[in-house]
Amino acid sequence: MNKELMLALDLLEKEKQISRDVLFEAIENSLITACKNHFGKSDNVKVEINKETCDFEVYAEKEVVEEVEDPVLQISLEDARKIKAKYKLGDIVKVDIKSKEFGRIAAQNARNVITQKIREEERSVVYNIYYEKEHDIVTGIVQRYIGNNISIDLGKADAILAESEQVKGENLRPTERVKVYIVEVKNTNKGPRILVSRTHPELVKRLFESEVAEIQDGTVEIKSIAREAGSRTKIAVWSNNPNVDAVGACVGMNGARVNAIVEELRGEKIDVINWDENPGNLIQNALSPAKIVNVFADPDERTAKVVVPDYQLSLAIGKEGQNARLAARLTGYKIDIKSETQAKDAYGFRLEDYLDDEEYDEYDEYEEGEYEDAPAEEEEDI
Repeated sequence: MNKELMLALDLLEKEKQISRDVLFEAIENSLITACKNHFGKSDNVKVEINKETCDFEVYAEKEVVEEVEDPVLQISLEDARKIKAKYKLGDIVKVDIKSKEFGRIAAQNARNVITQKIREEERSVVYNIYYEKEHDIVTGIVQRYIGNNISIDLGKADAILAESEQVKGENLRPTERVKVYIVEVKNTNKGPRILVSRTHPELVKRLFESEVAEIQDGTVEIKSIAREAGSRTKIAVWSNNPNVDAVGACVGMNGARVNAIVEELRGEKIDVINWDENPGNLIQNALSPAKIVNVFADPDERTAKVVVPDYQLSLAIGKEGQNARLAARLTGYKIDIKSETQAKDAYGFRLEDYLDDEEYDEYDEYEEGEYEDAPAEEEEDI
């Protein structure tokens, strides 16, 4: 039993996660390479390894001939019968090769073959580990800035957080732990190249999946998500169980679940809304917190006209149009928002036709001045 080789293989298998079969193949190839360097040929060289004891045997298959012309491939009848008396002309003889007799260069080349194979397999193992995690989130440690890119240590490999995948205004410091979304894993000659993101909408989705048990077990589904990284995200959820409130499950007790995600995203605001198969209701939910008078949705054209009270126009559109823009992405509809006054002029629309007197009086109580801090856009097409 070759205990020394067995211990070495056990160590490599545990530390590098390289299978024994691959290591045995590397040893076999290295011995064949050494024979080729030593004898000039290796076509007739065979290697047999006992995978249980790690004992190995190297031999050359030679043809028994009367007159030897190529000593590497042939053996005389006289020499063959010294090995075994029954050999005759034309037989194939197994001639043992002592690996200890190999020259220094042949031995060095054999070692290089094993080392190269181990490196290739190690890179392959790391690639497979992270390829399985592609389109998922992982926790890494910020290492250093490489130009405008950031190197993230994922444990067994480094990832690149490109400038385009960084949240504007987010300052990541070395040694800081951060969650990132694996966008792509490429296999290169220098090992796996892992590209990660902090801006991808799927990052928020995966964070909710890891934080909300109801999403993990399939009770609650994330139907759609729209994000402007670092500022705001809107996420539409649906419950497959009528007894489970989808929004409540995602928000958690006293907002614990959503606050944990907001904290990971460094204060990015998150609106969780109910998904609705009715496009009008969905658009109304998506434009929250603004109050909506009515929605005229065209499913064929994927467009919608939304009417809001005059005092809610700026809130519905949002700062620099963000609320309406995210609602459009979330629903997949091009949304045209008008105030009640604008709608009356454009469509002959009257608020009284859609609200009872009590509700209308409630809207009249608000004054436009209460929303002076909002932008003064009057109309927004998304």
